Amino acid sequence: MILNSETYAERLNQLLQAARLEPIDSATAVKFQTYLDVLMRWNERMNLTAIRNPDDILSRHFVESIACAQSLPQEISTLLDFGSGAGFPGIPIALCRPEIAVTLAESQSKKSAFLREALRSVGIEGRVFTGRAESIGQTFDYVTLRAVDRMESAIRAAARMVSGRGFLALMVTGRETLSSQAAAGYDFAWRDPLRIPLSTDRVVLLGRRH
Repeated sequence: MILNSETYAERLNQLLQAARLEPIDSATAVKFQTYLDVLMRWNERMNLTAIRNPDDILSRHFVESIACAQSLPQEISTLLDFGSGAGFPGIPIALCRPEIAVTLAESQSKKSAFLREALRSVGIEGRVFTGRAESIGQTFDYVTLRAVDRMESAIRAAARMVSGRGFLALMVTGRETLSSQAAAGYDFAWRDPLRIPLSTDRVVLLGRRH
């Protein structure tokens, strides 16, 4: 059952508090509720996420994406969500950091249609690019990658789209750390892996281009 806005805001902030993350305000929580409603509706006819339970979506997708949003450096102004899929973490980043120009790249047209509907429904700015992300033809201050097909080749492509002194963020499992860093190449200085809250083995790898 979909939670109402007041209960939803309370539950999401409870999860954020348990994860030692900053709470979100009520207006932003309502937008996350709208996002969840659209996601659940579209997920009935196409496979956006294998997680179907709303509370599990909160803890697995929303909290993880909000953690990524709250870890973003202050100086970035452009961000690419490479292979956005259901919009994680790109849409939560756009909600939490509206000053950042967010581009959601998705090669599948049906998923791109969902992303456009989600952005329109929550009333936030954002660009949806339909096609292979590497064909956009520009670089970004921050490129994020989470759970895409052919991960290592995608990492190599994503790394090339990071601007000078920009950041590459990889949301992977701990056992994928070394292979993911190797796939990105030698142009990045990596921070210590940041454990994703409420997860036993997932981390954010944040590298900055030399």
